[in-house]
This record gives sequence, C-alpha cells and structure tokens, in this order.
Amino acid sequence: MPASGEPGYDCADGEAHIDRVSGDEPLLPARVHRPADLVRLFLGIVGIALVLALAAFAHGTTTGLEQDIKDSTGRAPLLLASFAGLAANIAIFIVPVAFAVERLIKRDGLRIADGVLAAVLAHGVSLATDLWVARSAPGSIRDALTQQAPTGGLTDPVHGYLAPVIAYMTAVGMSRRPRWRVAMWAVLLLDAFAVLVNGYTTPFSIVTTVLIGWTVAYGTLYAVGSPNVRPTGRHLLTGLRRVGFKPVTALRTEDGADDTEPHERGRRYIVTLEDGPPLDVTVVDREQQAQGFFYRVWQRLALRGIIQRRSLQSLRQALEQEALLAYAAIAAGANAPKLIATSELGPDAVMLVYEHIGGRPLGQVPTEEITDELMAGAWRQVQALQSRRIAHRRLDGDALLVDRSGNVVLTDLRGGEIAAGDLVLRMDVAQLLVTLGLRVGAERAVATGVAVLGPDAVADSLPLLQPIALTRISRATLRQLARERAQREREKVLEAAAAAKETKAAAEEEVSDRKTLKAERQAEKRAIDEALEEAREEDLLAQIRRQVLLIRPQAPIEPVRLERIKPRTLISFVAGAFAAYFLLSQLTHVQFGDLVDKANWAWVAVAVAFQALTYVAAAMSLLGFVPEKVRFGRTVLAQVAGSFVKLVAPAAVGGVALNTRFLQRSGVRPGLAVASVGASQLFGLACHVLLLLSFGYVTGTERSSSLGPSRTVIGGLLTAAVLVLVVAAIPVLRKFVSTRLRSLFAGVVPRMLDVMQRPQKLVSGIGGMLLLTAANVMCLDAAIRAFGGELSYASIAVVFLTANALGSAAPTPGGVGAVELALTAALTVAGLPAEQGTPAVLLFRLMTLWLPVLPGWLSFTHLTRKGAI
Repeated sequence: MPASGEPGYDCADGEAHIDRVSGDEPLLPARVHRPADLVRLFLGIVGIALVLALAAFAHGTTTGLEQDIKDSTGRAPLLLASFAGLAANIAIFIVPVAFAVERLIKRDGLRIADGVLAAVLAHGVSLATDLWVARSAPGSIRDALTQQAPTGGLTDPVHGYLAPVIAYMTAVGMSRRPRWRVAMWAVLLLDAFAVLVNGYTTPFSIVTTVLIGWTVAYGTLYAVGSPNVRPTGRHLLTGLRRVGFKPVTALRTEDGADDTEPHERGRRYIVTLEDGPPLDVTVVDREQQAQGFFYRVWQRLALRGIIQRRSLQSLRQALEQEALLAYAAIAAGANAPKLIATSELGPDAVMLVYEHIGGRPLGQVPTEEITDELMAGAWRQVQALQSRRIAHRRLDGDALLVDRSGNVVLTDLRGGEIAAGDLVLRMDVAQLLVTLGLRVGAERAVATGVAVLGPDAVADSLPLLQPIALTRISRATLRQLARERAQREREKVLEAAAAAKETKAAAEEEVSDRKTLKAERQAEKRAIDEALEEAREEDLLAQIRRQVLLIRPQAPIEPVRLERIKPRTLISFVAGAFAAYFLLSQLTHVQFGDLVDKANWAWVAVAVAFQALTYVAAAMSLLGFVPEKVRFGRTVLAQVAGSFVKLVAPAAVGGVALNTRFLQRSGVRPGLAVASVGASQLFGLACHVLLLLSFGYVTGTERSSSLGPSRTVIGGLLTAAVLVLVVAAIPVLRKFVSTRLRSLFAGVVPRMLDVMQRPQKLVSGIGGMLLLTAANVMCLDAAIRAFGGELSYASIAVVFLTANALGSAAPTPGGVGAVELALTAALTVAGLPAEQGTPAVLLFRLMTLWLPVLPGWLSFTHLTRKGAI
C-alpha cells in the first residue's frame, strides 16, 4: 500500500478511485502505551497480594475450601480425569501455536513477539515465586499453594507451563477475538480441571498462576507498548466509500493529540467529494479513548453531585453518546454540526461524518472581532441547550466555532449530558462566563450573559464559579494569568522598595537622631505595604463575581462544595497510613514488659513533663524570628502538629514546610514567612553546633585535669572539615548544597535586621532554642534515671545533640532507625550499661516520637479545618 500522501487505487465495484491524503498528516507512532494496561497490571498485583494474604491469614478457611474442592473433584470418573489431562496437554500447546500461525499469515508478527516476551517473563516470575515459596514464604502460604503430589514430593506452587501460556494468550490479544476467546477459556478451564482432579495442584495455586500470567502480560504490554492499529487517512477514505460517499481527498485539519484534554477530541479531517459539499469527519480510536484516563478517574472520585462519564468508555458507547448529543442539540434549536453518518473503522476506531461548517474556533478569533452580538450568539446556544436540559460540559474557546456568517456553532458534544441536573447546567453558565471573560473582560461577559439568560440565571452560577468546576484549558489559562499578575506585583513592590531605600539614604545623611531614623524605617515599611496593596489585582473570577453582584447584590456567592475528596484530605490520609505503618513496625520491637516492670514511673512522669515543655520552647524559638503578631497558643498547636508531620517526611523537611505554611496562613507574607523560618533554622543550626562543641569540650575535661579539648571533639571537627572540603571540591555537590542553602535562607539577612530592632523578640527566639535543647536533654535524663542509670548532663547533652543531628540528616520519617541506633551507641560509649541504655532509648523515643502522634494528628486536623495550615 502506498505511504500516506501518495496516490493509491481502490478497484472495488469495478471503479478506480484516487486516494489523496494530506502530506501534513503526522506519522503515527509504531507503539502506544495504554493506560488500561497499567490499570490491569495494578489490579493483577492487588489480586495476587489478596490471594497470598488470604492464604496467610485465613488458614482454616483455605484448608476447608481445598478439602471441599478435593472431595468434589475426587468423585470424577478415572477415565474422564485421564481424558481431561490428555486433552488439556494437547490443547494448551495447539491453540497458541494455531493463533500464532493465523497472525503470521496476516502479517501481524509484532503481536506474536510481544506474546513470546510475556511468556518468557512469566516463566521467570513463576520460577522466582516457586523459589520464594519453597525457602522463605510462611508455612500457611506454602500449605495453600502446594500439596502432596501423587508421584511423591510436593506440587509446584505456580505452574511453570501454564503461567507462560496465559501470559502469551493475553499479550497477543486472543481475548479481543470472540472465537479465539472461547477457545482460550476452554483450554484454561480444561487444564485447571485436569490438574485439580489428578491432584497436581491446589485451587489457590491455580488462581495465583492465572493472576501471574495475566499481570505479567499487561506489564509487558505497557512497558514495550502495544502495536499501533490506529487507522490512517487512507483507511478513512475506504470507510467513507463503505457508507456510500465518493471521497477524493482528506485533509488533516488539526493534531488530535491535544495536550490539555486529548480525551475529548479526535483526529479531524476535511474530506472533499466527487460531487457535493465537503464533509467534516472525526476519527476516534481506542488509544485516544484511553488518553486522560487517570484524570477522569480522579474527577470521578473527587467530585460529587456531578455525573462523570465512564472512565473506560468503549468506542461504541462514545459513538452513540456523541450521536445522541448531536441530534438532541439540533432538536433543541442550537447551532450544531449535522451528523449524517457514523461507522466503525475496524475493531479499534470509529468515525463520525458531519456536514462541513467552515469557520474558526473562538479561541483563534482576534479580540477586536469579538463583538457583543457574537457573544450574545454564544449565550443563545447555551439557552437553547438548557431549555431542553442539555449540558455541554466544556464550553471553552475550542468548542465554540464562529462560522463565516459570524454565527456561533457548538462543537465537541461528546462530553455532554442529557437530562442534566441544575448543578451541571449552572456549571455551563459559569464556564462560558470564564471563557468570554478571558477574551473580553468580566464586564462585557457578564453583561451579554444577563441580556440573554437574565440576571437570575447568571447570578445562580456564582457558587459554581470555582476552578474545580472549569475545564483544564480554562484552569491552565487562569494559572498563567495568576503567575503574570504575581510577577507584576513583585516588580511594583521592588520599585517601591528601591524608592524607599533612596529616600531613607537621603534622610540618614541629613538626620542622625535615632527616633527620627526609626520613624523613617517605619515609613519605608508602610510605603512598601501600600505599594503591595496598590499592586494587587483581582483575578478574573473575583471580577466576574463583583460584576454580577452589581446587578444582583443578593446573589449567593458561597461556593458549592464539589470536591468529595480534597487533595489535602488525601495527603492527610496517606500520611496517616505511613505514620501507622512506621508506628506498628517500630512498636513491634519494643519490650513492653521491661518498660512496665523495671521503669520508675515518677521519672517517667518527669520525662512526659519535659517533653510537653519542648512544644512551648519550639513555639518561642519560631515566634522570636517573626516580627508580626502571631497567636502563641495556635503556634504551640502547630508545633504539636509537627510531631505528626515528621513521621511522614524527614524531620528537616516536614517541620520547615509546616511552619512556613502556618506563618503564611497567619497573615505573614510568603516571602517573609520563608525568611522567618530560614532565620530560625540558621540560628538553630549555629546554636546546635555551639552547644555540641561546648558540651563536648566539657565532657572531654570531666575525667582529665587538663584543659585541652577531647579527642572526640577534635575528631568531629576534622571530620566536618573533610566533609566541607569534599563538598567544595565536587561541582555537583557544591551546586546542590549552595542551591538548597540559597532557597532555604533567601531573605534571611533582611529579616534578621527587622528582628534585631526588637531585642525582646531575639531574646525569645534564642531563649526558646536553649530551652528546647534543655527540655530534650532533661527528658532523656529522666528516661535514663527511670531505669536506674545515671550520666552527667554534659554527656547526655552530647548524646542527644549528636543523635538529633543524625535524625535530621536521615531520610527516614522522624529519623526512625538512625536516631535509635545513634542514641544506643552513644550511651554505651558514654558508659551506660546496655541493659539500662536500651530501654531508656525506647522510652525516650516513645515519649518524643510515638506518643505525640495522636495529639499531633488531632492538632493537624484541627488547624487544617480552621485554615491555619
């Protein structure tokens, strides 16, 4: 067959036709990665995990089920069992080979290659599973997957020949062809019956084998990609002849792989006929149907009150839905392309044939050509649809076509909905307000909408005027405008700051009085704040609300809650799951009997008191670097919430992010909030190093009359110096560290100058840091004394400071593992016996890490509900 763009000839019905397809048609990729394959891979893994979990934890149930099946199959006649075994052994090899021959005859060797690769991988996975079950699996799983074989020994946990056959059959696509699908299932059922009757397997082994073959097949297909069977323009011309048209040429009008919402579009062609007007043809194939799958799944889970179309809609369902919407829109009196024919283009694509309407999408029309009459035409189309309760669902600039006469035509009806509810209809009004507002401004968009629909209909859409209710194209445009608006605000503030600095410099040259200089600084700050207020611009959604409220002051503006699951809620749930996992894994190693029997509960109470004091100290150390007024009680709650956050993120990351977010929500500007937290971290690091050196020096001189520093301190300093030299010598590490430090401590110096003007704040910040360290040291000391141990405070301080540094550097949540190891080792080196040091470390970590989890989660949830984080 000639390549796309070259003439070809079709001699069907004795006539010769010349096929001409635009040479601009993009080449289709040889392979595509289907999201559906990834979903099936995930479901297969979940299925295997569930089967193994059932075998591990429901041993009695599995044993009873196996015995029932064994009793039932044992009643089968011996002759039938022998015949089933022979037939299964023959068919399980003949059927795959026959399908391979059939595919090779039709020159579809790529599918056979995919099947062979999947079979090889499935065989490897089967061998690995057999090895795991034989050597490492729990006994209950081994009992569920194996049994005594008739020939002696144990049966294989996974059938090494059946899993590859299943993987092969799945990868080559036998299930998509009805006759071969019947043969495939017949072979699988016959083989399962044969091995069960003859005692060579167990039911759980059969299920596991099938799931492994199925999972490996879809994993292979997603990894290497499935052969692309999308029809080209030449197939389109052939399909048009089958439905009675006489096409001459097909011109591709746009790239169907839209990056924003590709799942709503198909490949579009303008087809010229031998006689009659041209046609607009849309081709939708299976790959395009799969695009946007995960976004639709998230929308279906996250939104409530809105009927979302199926995430995996078949091609016939998509064709029927678009045809239904096209006929319904025309019957409602709206301007929509007339659908004149539909047809399948093979098993993996469909086409929809419309009357040709020349024109441009509204998004491509110059702003000066968008008149009030044109916008009123768009509103009249929405009015016509809503009169019959039809929702369009994506009224963006690409779905509104402006024809040569200036009339608006509705396209892209596939995502629409008939018999729509009030919520969805109001969403269409809100979407069109945004679409027109992005082009001509809020005032004209609202005015034309009110003129056509009336003020009440427009006002009722205000609660739906929120980003989650808009299309992805509109949301992306709004985000881009927000970034540009923020950039303009920053530039104006920087200009005001530069002007204020010049004024301040001139005033300092003329005036030396301290009070006058302080007044000048306050005036400078007021000038910057005023410049920020003046530079702030309303976003489009706020402008639309203001315009509607001018017409209907009593209009409802409280947003309708459309989200069933907010991203913040999902993150909190995932974080809680991780925290629970780490909590359970850690607590399994705790010897609660030793903690209860040997602990001195008076010292345990002292440890609890000092641990509670750490949250007050942490709040003091943070607020000491925030000149603005922030509520102290809520800051303490934020530090308590940090004990939950650090379980799902490294301590050095989670605390910084939480405190920054908290300060922003408390009214501190984002840049200043980051600078305040950076200043607190910088002072905390310096304080930590100084305390470690000081206590290390004291520890080194406790047992020596000399005043020289200890060898430990010298070794630590030399190690730190070597690390600094290594980082400075390697460009990649140097760039990484410098970038992180700049991002963390950007704006710290100006922020510190503000703090320095308030000595009481600086005292609070540094005092809070010292109190925080002291409280943790006393908590560890109380934990040691609770088990009869005793160390000097200097030694305990060195132990704590060293372990805390390791915990901050460790990538594990809360420093799990690293802190315990460092504390135990350091206490042993300091002279504390292991039988006292180990339970003391467990008690200390129980107080500082695990027990605060529940209060931290409650504080996190409370602050989230209050909008404080």
